[in-house]
Amino acid sequence: MGRLSELFDPETVGVVGATDREGAVGRAIVENLRDEFAGTVVPINPNREVVLGLECYPDVTSAPAIDLAVVVVPPDAVIETLREIGEAGTRHVVVITAGFSETGGEGADRERRLREVAEEYDLAVVGPNSLGVMATDVGMNATFGPESALDGSISFMSQSGAFITAVLDWANEQGIGFQDVVSLGNKTVLDETDFVREWGDDPDTDVIIGYLEGIDDGGEFVRTAREVANDTPIVLVKSGRTDAGAQAASSHTGAIAGSERAYEAGLEQAGVIRARSVQELFDYARALSGLPEPETDGVAVVTNAGGPGVLTTDAVGDSTLKMAEFTDETIDALTEAMPEEANVYNPIDAIGDADVDRFGEALDLALADPNVGSAVVVSAPTAVLEYDVLAETIVEKRDDHDKPVVTCLMGGTRARAAEEALREVGVPNYFDPARAVAGLDALARYRTVRERTADAPTEFDVDRERARGILERAAERGTNRLGVESMALLDAYGIPTPEGEIVDDPDRAREVAKAIDGEVVMKIVSPDITHKSDIGGVKVGVEDENVYDAYEDLVSRARNYQPDATILGVQVQEMLDLDASTETIVGMNRDPQFGPLLLFGLGGIFVEILEDTSVRVAPIGETEAREMVDEIQAAPLLRGARGRDPADVDAVVETLQRLSQLVTDFPAILELDVNPLVAGPDGVRAIDLRLTLDTEEL
Repeated sequence: MGRLSELFDPETVGVVGATDREGAVGRAIVENLRDEFAGTVVPINPNREVVLGLECYPDVTSAPAIDLAVVVVPPDAVIETLREIGEAGTRHVVVITAGFSETGGEGADRERRLREVAEEYDLAVVGPNSLGVMATDVGMNATFGPESALDGSISFMSQSGAFITAVLDWANEQGIGFQDVVSLGNKTVLDETDFVREWGDDPDTDVIIGYLEGIDDGGEFVRTAREVANDTPIVLVKSGRTDAGAQAASSHTGAIAGSERAYEAGLEQAGVIRARSVQELFDYARALSGLPEPETDGVAVVTNAGGPGVLTTDAVGDSTLKMAEFTDETIDALTEAMPEEANVYNPIDAIGDADVDRFGEALDLALADPNVGSAVVVSAPTAVLEYDVLAETIVEKRDDHDKPVVTCLMGGTRARAAEEALREVGVPNYFDPARAVAGLDALARYRTVRERTADAPTEFDVDRERARGILERAAERGTNRLGVESMALLDAYGIPTPEGEIVDDPDRAREVAKAIDGEVVMKIVSPDITHKSDIGGVKVGVEDENVYDAYEDLVSRARNYQPDATILGVQVQEMLDLDASTETIVGMNRDPQFGPLLLFGLGGIFVEILEDTSVRVAPIGETEAREMVDEIQAAPLLRGARGRDPADVDAVVETLQRLSQLVTDFPAILELDVNPLVAGPDGVRAIDLRLTLDTEEL
């Protein structure tokens, strides 16, 4: 364990605000600690001499040295209390008290001062507005919740304290145990990234799970979680997926919801397995904390009931797994061992009169098959089948083959004892076959996380100073929106652009056009006119003799459309052969939590209609850039579908990486669209550019 070791393994816990008053939070915390904690509990309250039979001290200074301070004093007293704790040398604090940023106004200011004191004394603070923390290794329940956690290997964090109390009540009934439990509260000092990092270093934590309403620093979370997930699976429920949910989250514990697309991309890049519900969260956690990793995606289903067997097969089809194809040797062995009426192909239906021996033999033969990575045992209760004996047989066969096995022993009282016996040896039982398959699917998804390679972003040789000058000159002009007048920005980062120039008189336009081989494209250049095509601000296929008149017409159209618009001139540009190319879009939107969110997809006029795009959080390396290209439905167009010449995909991949470097180097760029980026057999060309700046960041 690292910096937070004393938070989860203290020898002495002080409760500042302890009391014996009935119904008080300070009493509940002392009771929970007194009844279970292996160390010393120190109540602190100037108005008490004894609290629940324990000697009480008037302040932190007069109390014995404490490793962890739990603060439950009125909001106005919290800041001074933290100073006293810091002066006394304690470095780990849990602030239970509410009344901070979640209340706005004065509370937000109070939280700012709390953060300043924590920084001054280097305090590791959980909260404020926290239910508390638990550490089962030392029997520490430093919360005011009604339930303590059972021992286990799952470490659990939640941005909602109420969620923790509900989960613990349910988990205790299900026999699910935990290593550590943390109520994050307002996350003023310690946040989800700190605990992912800490539990990633903890050999006693097999799985990290959490309920989050928002992630404060998405970029740091992605970097940390990506490293941790190589050895420790991370499963999260993130609320606020819908617009309505995001709005609700922003009013709860002060969370600011970023875009759902950014969360999807960021958590995927971080190697986090995302659950859509609380049920999935724990179904995944149970599988990941107790089962070995499957070597293949092939699943064998062994059942005594045709209907549940079909349901299980459907569930496998809906997952990332597949039904295993048995070898001829396995089918021959099953044919010899099973009754004639049985189905020896996957799923194996041992039929309704199957006893434990027949079940065991079928499972043994299935697990021995090299195409089988895992198995689901599905059973309906019958008079000839004893579930407790079946459970012993399942464990025996699992141990013989060292492959993950989950069960679906359907029933109530009859299944309960067997379920408990299976749970004790790490075999999760689910009533619903789909949930059993989902548990195995989580194992396979985590194997993919461990096998992936995330290469470091390529550092291209670019002209940063030239790019900086372009952006600064735009800011000096008092504009935060740039268009094709800033195409040199792309050139500075090695992104190819067509031959051409922006001119401010028709004679110069004619000169530039003559220097370009063939017909040209002409566009009005104005940061105030976004959709140039809509006003006739683009002319395609202009011949030399028509350039002068085209220039005059473009300027006239722009003036008539928006008299107060700033007109910087007209862009004269070589015309590309679009028939032999594919129009794509590369872009970026700076997300409040995750930072630069890169986008790639089919471009031109189709981007808003088809919405065929992929996203990643920058910076990205070559592997992730290539994945972005491969993920869109239109990817076959780039690879030469229906007789088309394939586009230079490597050039597209490089452009994505160069754009990633550009927006990472310049946080002042809030939004950027290169649309279209024309991808042809001989490379790419950026035809148009729009971007928005935060001029104060320059």
